Amino acid sequence: MSVTTTPQVPPRLRVGIIGSGRVGAVLGAALRRVGHPVIAVSARTDLSRVRAEALLPGVAIADPRQVAAQCDLLLVTVPDDELSSVVDSIADVVHPGQYVMHASGRYGVAVMGHLRNQGAIPLAVHPVMTFTGTSIDLERLEDCPFGVTADPDGLPVAEALVIEMGGDPLVIAEESRLLYHAGLAHGANHLVTLVAQTCELLASAGVAEPARLVGPLLSAALDNTLRQGDMALTGPVSRGDVRTLDAHVEELDRIDSVTAQTYRALALATAERALAAEMLTQAKFDQVTEVVGRSAFRNGMAP
Repeated sequence: MSVTTTPQVPPRLRVGIIGSGRVGAVLGAALRRVGHPVIAVSARTDLSRVRAEALLPGVAIADPRQVAAQCDLLLVTVPDDELSSVVDSIADVVHPGQYVMHASGRYGVAVMGHLRNQGAIPLAVHPVMTFTGTSIDLERLEDCPFGVTADPDGLPVAEALVIEMGGDPLVIAEESRLLYHAGLAHGANHLVTLVAQTCELLASAGVAEPARLVGPLLSAALDNTLRQGDMALTGPVSRGDVRTLDAHVEELDRIDSVTAQTYRALALATAERALAAEMLTQAKFDQVTEVVGRSAFRNGMAP
């Protein structure tokens, strides 16, 4: 009988954090509550200081290089576009055997090559969750998937740290990180735009509490899509109701041209999927794309 074993983490690690934003402070608090002492954090803004004091009370606030020099596990939780420069700025103060972990979805461990050359062990551990930067997030980490990338000597530690925080580690290949992150951003970030635009349209239509309509509808649509894929499609595109589509876009142009452009783009993408799923015939697909394209040209835009 085979026995599944949990990856082993070294005895409690002294944790330092560069960047006490929404993610860094929460991950630090999650590690702290399972026994890893957080010894220092860096905080550039007043808000970061407040967040660190709330989630990591009593922890010293120090210069990033000081933080990096004195810990066993360093969390570098800065914006994606700053990660490379921050990593380069501490390359001369990390030490052999030190774990350096970032939480960027975009990058794997190649971005920390300079640290690897100094003997540090790079870990890429990305929680697939949106953060508020408050204690609420600690409970949301339970069973949260984490996209994990690491060298063979670091992978067991990365997986074990995720499990300790309550998460579920999923290994992502180094060469797949960018596509992985683009997929998540496309879904999570653009969903916010879509839902916000939807609520604004309903408010313009006189609906006092748009969320009461949108919440159940979109929750059902999400659940159906996760279960059925493209077969969950409903509405005028999947039915080929071209007159309704034309009227929709004309009305949206009158109310909000930006939302109208979003509607057009998604209608065209939806039509492609409906055609591939054989929900639309080629003739109906041509009619849908022609009417959405015509409505775009009518307003001086490319479809």
